[in-house]
Amino acid sequence: MILVRNLKLRPDEPLDRLPQLAAKKLRVAPAEIRDWKLVKRSLDARKKPELFYVCSLALSLRGDEARLIARLRDRDVLAYEEPVYEIPRVSAPELRPVVVGFGPAGMFAALLLALAGARPIVLERGQDALTRKAAVEAFRAGGPLDPENNVQFGEGGAGTFSDGKLNTGTHDRRISFVLRQFFLHGTPESVVYDAKPHIGTDVLVDVVQNFRKTVLAHGGEIRFGSRAERLILKDGTVAGVEVRGPEGLYELPCERLILAIGHSARDTFQALQEQGVSMEAKAFSMGVRIEHRQALIDLAQYGRARETLPAADYALNVHLPDGTSAYTFCMCPGGEVFAAASEAGGVVTNGMSYSGRDGENANAALLVTLHPEDFPEDDLFSGMRWQRRIEQAAYACGGGDYRAPAQRSGDFLAGRPSEGPGSVAPSYRPGVVWCDLHDVLPARITDVLEQAIPALGKKLRGFDDPDAVLTAPETRSSSPVRILRGESCEAPIRGLYPCGEGAGYAGGITSAAVDGLRCAEAVLASMK
Repeated sequence: MILVRNLKLRPDEPLDRLPQLAAKKLRVAPAEIRDWKLVKRSLDARKKPELFYVCSLALSLRGDEARLIARLRDRDVLAYEEPVYEIPRVSAPELRPVVVGFGPAGMFAALLLALAGARPIVLERGQDALTRKAAVEAFRAGGPLDPENNVQFGEGGAGTFSDGKLNTGTHDRRISFVLRQFFLHGTPESVVYDAKPHIGTDVLVDVVQNFRKTVLAHGGEIRFGSRAERLILKDGTVAGVEVRGPEGLYELPCERLILAIGHSARDTFQALQEQGVSMEAKAFSMGVRIEHRQALIDLAQYGRARETLPAADYALNVHLPDGTSAYTFCMCPGGEVFAAASEAGGVVTNGMSYSGRDGENANAALLVTLHPEDFPEDDLFSGMRWQRRIEQAAYACGGGDYRAPAQRSGDFLAGRPSEGPGSVAPSYRPGVVWCDLHDVLPARITDVLEQAIPALGKKLRGFDDPDAVLTAPETRSSSPVRILRGESCEAPIRGLYPCGEGAGYAGGITSAAVDGLRCAEAVLASMK
C-alpha cells in the first residue's frame, strides 16, 4: 500500500473527494486506485478564517507501487504497512488471572486476557453501566450519593462520564489496536483516524457494555459490586484476594492479579499500604473547572462562526515567572461541568460532553501542578488527604447538599465574592453556590490561578472573560500516589501488576488502555 500525506480538504467537502486528490498527487488516473482508507485527519486553523482538514490516505494501486514511489521522490508519498497487533494464545491456567477494576486499563487488560484464552475474572466495585448511569443521573438531580457506584466507580471507570477523548501525547504501537477496538465495539469510525478523536458519554455507556460482552464471550467473568478488600500473600507472592461482594466476604485464589483500581480508590490504597505494597507520593494537579460560552471559543479558534466545523477545543499551558505552572486539561467542547464525588461529604467536579458536543458552554479543568514538596505534610498519603480536605471545604461552602462553589472569573481576580452569573450560566448540577473561591481553595492554588488566567487570555482570546465561571474543586485529575513496579510491570510482590491511572502509569483513556494491554501481555508471558 501507499501512504499519501498532506491532502487538503475543505470542511464542506466529502471524504470521498480524497481519492481524487491523492490521484492528482500521485499523477495517476483515479481509476488506478483499487481501494483506500483514511488514516489521519486533523483540522488546520492557523490561517483563520480559512480552514481545512489535512489528511493522510492509505491506498492500493493497480500498478507497481514501489516503482511509483521511487519515481515520484515525494516525501509525502511513501510505502505503508497496516499496523498489526499480535494477540498471544495461552492455555487457560488452573488459577484464573484476576483484574481489579473495569475502567479503561482493566477493561483492555481483561479484553486481551480473554482473547488470548486466559479466562480472566474481573472484580468491579461499582455496577454495570446502565445501573451506574441511573445512579449518576439521580445524584445530579439532587438524590443521594452512592459511594460504591458513581462517576468514579463502575463499568467503564471515570472515563465513561467524560468527553471520551482518545487522543494522547504518548506514542505506542498498541494505540492503533486500542482505537480499532473502540470502533469495533460501537464508536464512529472517525476515532480511528481523527487527530483528536472523542466518543462522548452517551456513546460510551453503550461501548463499555459491548466490551463486557466480548470478555464474557471469550470465557471471562465480571463480578459487579465486588470490592477487593486485601491481598492474600504467601512468601512475598500473590496467592489470592479477599473480596467483599453481594454474597459477603470471600477469598478468591489467584497467582496473577492486575490492579487497575483508578485514581479515586483511596480505601484500597490504604489497605495496600498496610500490607506492605511499595508506593510513593507523586506530583498531581488540582484546580477548578473554567466555563465559557462555546461560541466565544469557536470565534477565538476559527475566526468565524462554526457553521460546518466541529465545536472548537483548546489546550493551554503557562509557566509563570515564580516557577509555578498551570494548564488546561480534559477540555469539553459543548459540554457540562459534572458532579464527580465518590465520598460522602465532599464535592468534586469533572467535565463531560455528549457525542454531538452541542451544548451552550465549553469547559475545561484549569489545573495547578503540585509536587510532593507542596503537600501540607510529608508522608505517602498527604496529597490524598489534601484532596479530601479541599473537597470537604467545598461541600461545606455549598451548604452540605453537593452544590459546588462557583465564582465569576472577574470577581475571582478582583478578590470579591460573586453574587450570580453574568453571560455564562453554570452547567453544574445539582447547582452552584456563588462565593469567593479563596475561601475554599488553598493559596498555593489560588495564587497560581490569579496569574494564569490573564496569561492564558493572551494565548486564547476571551479565555480571561470576566464572566467565565470557575467551579470548584477539580481534584481528581490523576492519582496522588504511584504503586511501584519493575520493567516487567510486576511489583516487588510477585504476581501483582499495578496498572493504569490509579497506579500512576497513565493519564487518560487511551494511555490507560495501553497500560492495560502492557500489563496483560506481562501476565500472559508469565504463563508460557
